[in-house]
Amino acid sequence: MADRFDDATQKELQAFLEREQAQARVQQSIHTFTSMCWDKCITSTPSTRFSRGEESCLANCVERFLDTSLFMVKRIESQRQGA
Repeated sequence: MADRFDDATQKELQAFLEREQAQARVQQSIHTFTSMCWDKCITSTPSTRFSRGEESCLANCVERFLDTSLFMVKRIESQRQGA
C-alpha cells in the first residue's frame, strides 16, 4: 500500500505516525502514574475533596514520576550520543 504514495506523502504519513505514537506513549505514562499514585496516596473513601495528606502525596508522587522519567530520557539520549 505504501508503494502507492509519493515520497512526500510517505514522509508526511511517517511523521504523523510518529506523532501519534508519541502521544500514545504520553497518554500511557499519564495512565500509569495516575493509577500508581492513586493506589499509593488515596487511603480513604474519595469524597468531593482530597485530604491535605492525600493531596500532598499525589503531588509528590507525580513529581517524582516525572523527574524519574525525565532522568531516564536524558540518560538514554546521552548513551545514544556516546555510542
